[in-house]
Amino acid sequence: MRPAAAHPAYTGRFAPSPTGKLHLGSLLAALGSFLDARAQSGVWRVRIEDLDRGRVVPGCAGQMLRTLEAFGLHWDHAVEYQSAHTLRYEQALARLRGAGLTFECSCSRRELPDEGGYPGTCRDGPRGSGPTATRFRVPARTVTFLDRVQGACQFDLAARGDVIVRRRDGVCAYQLAVVCDDAAQGVTDVVRGADLLDSTPWQIALQEALGLPPVRYAHLPLITEPDGAKLAKSRHAIGLDPREAPAQLMRTLRLLRQDPPAELELEPVGSILRWAIQHWQIAPLAGVREVCA
Repeated sequence: MRPAAAHPAYTGRFAPSPTGKLHLGSLLAALGSFLDARAQSGVWRVRIEDLDRGRVVPGCAGQMLRTLEAFGLHWDHAVEYQSAHTLRYEQALARLRGAGLTFECSCSRRELPDEGGYPGTCRDGPRGSGPTATRFRVPARTVTFLDRVQGACQFDLAARGDVIVRRRDGVCAYQLAVVCDDAAQGVTDVVRGADLLDSTPWQIALQEALGLPPVRYAHLPLITEPDGAKLAKSRHAIGLDPREAPAQLMRTLRLLRQDPPAELELEPVGSILRWAIQHWQIAPLAGVREVCA
C-alpha cells in the first residue's frame, strides 16, 4: 500500500461517520477543514467512515452529502467509502503482523480498567478462549508533535497502551483505517475536532510502523453549552437545517473566531464562504479546546 505518486501541496479531508445527521459540531469541523484547504488553494476531500456497519443509519451518508452541498461545502474528487477498501486495511494489518507489531487479545471491556491505558494483559498471548481482537504493540516512547491549534503536544505511548487495530468481529478498527485512508488519499493536513486529539499519538505511531508519510494536525475546539455540557447531549446536537445555511455558517464562523462582518448576515452561502476563505486565520484559535455555543 503506497500513496499516489503525485499530490497537491495541501490535501485536507472531512470524514464523518454516517450514524446521524450533521449538527453544529459537525459543521464546525467541516467548515474549518474546508476553509483551511481552500485558503491554501488546496484539495478538500470527503470520506464516509462506514466500517462499523452496525451503527450505520441507512440513507444517512447521502443526507450528509446533500447537507454539505446545501452549505456550499463542495468537495474535490469522488467521495470515498471505507467499506469499499477492506483489502487496504487487511494488507496493512498483515504488514504489522509480519513485523511482529501486533498480538491477539481476548480481554473484554469489563475485564479492563475503567481508567488508564491497556495494561498489556495479553501481550504474551490471549488469557482467555474465544474470539480475539488484534492490538498494535506500541513502542515504549514519547510521541511529540506540534498541533497547529493546540500547540506542542506530548504523549507517553506506553501509558496509553496497545490500541486495537482489528475488532473481535474481524472489522478493522478506526485507528488503523484512518491512517491507511489518509495515506492512500494523499492527505497532508488533518483538521478535525479536539475530541480526536488523544487518538493522534496512536495514529502517528501506526504511520511510522507502516512507513507512511506524516501529516500535519490541527484540532479545532469542541462546542459546549454555557454550563459545560457536551454538545452531543444538548439542543445544538439536532440536525442542521439547509434552509438556515447562511445563518448557521455565520454562527460557526464566529465560533471559529473569524469575526465575520455583520453585513454578511443577509448574503447567500456563496458570498459568506468567499469572504471566509479570503480571511481565514487559524491563529485566533491557538490553544482553545472548547467554545461555548
